[in-house]
Amino acid sequence: MEFFDSNLYSYFILPLLIFFARICDVTLGTLRIILTSKGKKFIAPFLGFIEMIIWILAITHIFENLNNWACYIAFAAGFAMGNFVGITVEERLAIGYELIRIITNKEAEKLVSVLREKGYGITSIQAQGSQGDVGIIYSIIKRSDLKNFVSFMKIFNPHAFYTIEDIRFVNKNIFRPFNKSVARKKIFRKKK
Repeated sequence: MEFFDSNLYSYFILPLLIFFARICDVTLGTLRIILTSKGKKFIAPFLGFIEMIIWILAITHIFENLNNWACYIAFAAGFAMGNFVGITVEERLAIGYELIRIITNKEAEKLVSVLREKGYGITSIQAQGSQGDVGIIYSIIKRSDLKNFVSFMKIFNPHAFYTIEDIRFVNKNIFRPFNKSVARKKIFRKKK
């Protein structure tokens, strides 16, 4: 019992535990919000339950140590770090789909054929922009494949204007299996 009354515990170990608890609960909260926005209604409540258990444990120790400024700092720092960790984890998970809209000033057929060859579902139309004819390309892809898609696009049309939007729901699975290593070899072979 002496250990829990010591300055080492009160001003170092307890704030450190609160800091890590806050990282965990805010990371779970960030993931819960993102999953909720993507319609994952069965995973989000489970994460919310765990998030609240951790938060209650952390806040209980804050109220038990109201005169300990180190706990306040740890609580706030854990919140800030939890946001960063939560966003980082979500980016790595890359859950969901993206809509990519590409507007090209030049003929888009070469880019369209390359993207189709790589297995992407592509819709293209000719349109009129402020400076003349443009090509507009639409594609819905898995978020986990976003970097590959953008890299192919930049190789074949580096000056294209593009936007990326999150999609909550896709009603049909039009995504073909994509072999990244084979696609990279093919694209770099063509570039030479």
